[in-house]
Amino acid sequence: MSVDGEVRQLRTEADEPGWEVDPDDEWGVAVVATVGRQLKLRREAVGMRAAEFGEAVGYGEDLVYKIEGGKRIPRPEYLDMADEVLDAGGLIAAMKEDVAKVRYPKKVRDLAQMEAKAVEIGVYVCSSIPGLLQTPEHARALLESWQPAYSPEDLERRVAARMARRAIYERCPAPALGFVLEEATLRRRVGGTMVRQQQFERLLEVGQMNSVTLQVMPMGSGPHPGMSGRIEVLKFEDGTVVGRSDGAFNGRPTHDPRQLRILELRYGTIRAQALPPGESLAFIEQLLGET
Repeated sequence: MSVDGEVRQLRTEADEPGWEVDPDDEWGVAVVATVGRQLKLRREAVGMRAAEFGEAVGYGEDLVYKIEGGKRIPRPEYLDMADEVLDAGGLIAAMKEDVAKVRYPKKVRDLAQMEAKAVEIGVYVCSSIPGLLQTPEHARALLESWQPAYSPEDLERRVAARMARRAIYERCPAPALGFVLEEATLRRRVGGTMVRQQQFERLLEVGQMNSVTLQVMPMGSGPHPGMSGRIEVLKFEDGTVVGRSDGAFNGRPTHDPRQLRILELRYGTIRAQALPPGESLAFIEQLLGET
């Protein structure tokens, strides 16, 4: 395409890795299909062909059809440009919030929704720092080690999704949050020196919040019930509870009272064996000084 005598390269599918619609995400499929339908109706209402519209926003005709057909997730800037080109008065740009949620993996989105409703959350993780405690740099360094490797787009999407969950600290009233971390996890060299320092500083910042209890399980402790994997227990205002453990009940979330009693017993035992909160924060300060 030529604009004012200059050749302009239109974006194609190859330029949009990681923006495919997950066919197993029913809600996501419905959202993207609705947005695509609204884009098409608005474009046709102003009498623009797909090719003409694509040139105006810098996208190839085929990609425009894919977005309008609900096959591709539109970028936020695409919606902004479409709103301007189609003179939608902000109606199209307003769709960015719902589309942004679709960008997050379904499992992460479901977890964030549960965390947003919980009044009490207890988490023990044996092999990494819990996502709610991670800095963006630490999360990125962890995800970069994953095999097979994530695409750059998918990696950033997962980092963004993990960081979005930190909105839980801004809730009012704040939920009661409890974390138990393994000393070995804290000593693992994830990222460079700056990344580790920032992560320790973040742990100290969160650990000093009135609504947070942060504990460290020292390497010198004996065996405990969490050695088989992660344990999570979430309690809600209506009295319901949901729990999950990598080492129990096939790792699936459970609402069964008997199974929940087992998970709460295990988590309580882990907390009893871990360092008290004050000693835990002092230990993290020591690690920070050693980096």
